[in-house]
Amino acid sequence: MSDQSFTFYRPSPQLAPYVRYYWTLRSSEASSALTFPIGCPQIIFHRKTTFFIPELSTSQPRLTISGQVNFPAHIRTTGELDTIVAVFRPHGLSMFIGPMLHDFYNMEISGLDIADREIDRLDYEIGNCKDTPTCVSIIDSFLLARLKTMQTGKHSTMMALNHRRLDATVTRILNTPDTRMDELHELSCLGKKQFERLFKSHIGMNPKEYSRIARFQKSLHLMQRHLDSPIDYAEISHSCGYSDQSHFIREFKLFSGHTPTELLSVTTPYSDLFTNPLL
Repeated sequence: MSDQSFTFYRPSPQLAPYVRYYWTLRSSEASSALTFPIGCPQIIFHRKTTFFIPELSTSQPRLTISGQVNFPAHIRTTGELDTIVAVFRPHGLSMFIGPMLHDFYNMEISGLDIADREIDRLDYEIGNCKDTPTCVSIIDSFLLARLKTMQTGKHSTMMALNHRRLDATVTRILNTPDTRMDELHELSCLGKKQFERLFKSHIGMNPKEYSRIARFQKSLHLMQRHLDSPIDYAEISHSCGYSDQSHFIREFKLFSGHTPTELLSVTTPYSDLFTNPLL
């Protein structure tokens, strides 16, 4: 992409357990980019043109709830962009829209289709906002108010407990993506089926598939850190818990569309899941 401007913003401290960061993109030209499964749901606000996703044969709605995906995408734009994105922690978005993330799996859903008047009003405010920093502030204030409501509602105790359970299991997956599934449900203090239902409804895919996404993102991160020296793919394969290098290459190609060496000639490896652009 050319002639574009990225800016990153921190969420309010109260939102940090749920929202990783906000980013904005302004661009005056048609553009394209290869994207990968990142393991984090997002809410996307398009104030001008939107992203077209050829793999889904669709353009994102003006206000998009983007769930977990398991495929690479070649997103395109056809004109001027003014886009704001809230990037949530893997289990964070459910705190604001409820445990319905499985409905957004491999989907780009309009936020106006979930019958939420507050989100409808947020969409209107962002569409009529004059500048980007004010838009980010409006989104942050909306999420703070929604969080307060969820934390004081009649199901708040169970939601807080489920968040702690998922926080523990997601942390384990990110640290050790090849953790066995029985260890994860034992860590959550839930039975296997109950844990899998909870995980899928709050994160958007089953824990085994999510672990594969995390392992892929970890391999991207290791490649990203060693761009100035020869990349040891066998070491990356071992560090990420793949059974062997062939397994690593197959999984990498599934989620990126390229082998690791091919990707280096297409784009610079970058892990959205393991990189914090605000640090």
